[in-house]
Amino acid sequence: SYTTDTKSRAENKKTLENLYSLSVDITKIRRVKEWVLLQDVAYVKEIAGILQEMGADETTVANIIERCPEAILHTPAEINSQRALWQLVCQNEKQLIKLIEQFPESFFTTEYQQNQKANILFFQELGLKNNIITRFLTSAPNIFYNPVEKNKNVIETLQRNYLNLGGSEANMKIWILKLLSQNPFILLNTSTAIQENLEFLQKNDFTDQEVLQLLSKLKGFIFQLNSTTMQKSILFSKNIFKCSDQELKQLVLKCPALLYYSVPVLEERLEGLLKEGISVAQIRETPMVLELTTQIVQYRIKKLSALGYDIKSGNLESLNGTKKDFEVTYGKIQSKKERPIFNPVAPLHIED
Repeated sequence: SYTTDTKSRAENKKTLENLYSLSVDITKIRRVKEWVLLQDVAYVKEIAGILQEMGADETTVANIIERCPEAILHTPAEINSQRALWQLVCQNEKQLIKLIEQFPESFFTTEYQQNQKANILFFQELGLKNNIITRFLTSAPNIFYNPVEKNKNVIETLQRNYLNLGGSEANMKIWILKLLSQNPFILLNTSTAIQENLEFLQKNDFTDQEVLQLLSKLKGFIFQLNSTTMQKSILFSKNIFKCSDQELKQLVLKCPALLYYSVPVLEERLEGLLKEGISVAQIRETPMVLELTTQIVQYRIKKLSALGYDIKSGNLESLNGTKKDFEVTYGKIQSKKERPIFNPVAPLHIED
């Protein structure tokens, strides 16, 4: 444990000298994590040496230390263990050093090495490719801090439910791997929370097949929700769209965001659409438009209006989709508008 009492202590001169010799910008460290410079023991040269062994040049070493100064407080033994650990999933040291430069905090969190190793081996056994595991290590490192038993428990709960809902044994592995690749954070939930959320959907008359469909569409986000927020969102949608339970169910299957987003978020997005002159009937016809933020909707409407496309009288499908989807739609409308009314080189058929 490192002390953060900065008042009574002076910066460690030896640490400063070693950092200067590596061309590290010390003002950056002072600004963000000055407490690192106050510690009695730091392994500046040793950590720099390990990074250089892996192929990092002087600029890369300085960049890593500036971004994650606490790296120099770890012992060489800790960093070498972490290096061996990450090499289980990295193709080579060139890839490893690139990852450390991009995500130094993830690499220099060494307190959970036993759990990290057990989880890496578990994910490999499960069939996750190494490039996916490295993505998890850098973007969702806290899933590796869990004891492996907890992660196994969550996976087993998912597998059991998948089969209970009518999923086939043959497709189960692919389904689990896809779900994990899309949203590794499902592993931060408890098995109980997962179970409760699935039961909530079944109590709301979603068939097993529909629940499976929702799980795939929601990319696992359903496991980060709770029955209270889902119930509130469902009631809100029912009141706005003035529909029966069966109709609402169809809307949710079409647009799972109605289940996923909280009432304040849905309210704000709905309000933004109504301000643009879009009717509730149009939104009910194309609920997926609620997946977009108000800013994105405004930007897309503006672009389409510039082409003379009136969204109020048209259908909202043209607003939907990812940025790429919208660009394709916009391009089609634009080329349609620019197309000449007649082909000047085509022969004219004039009746005698």
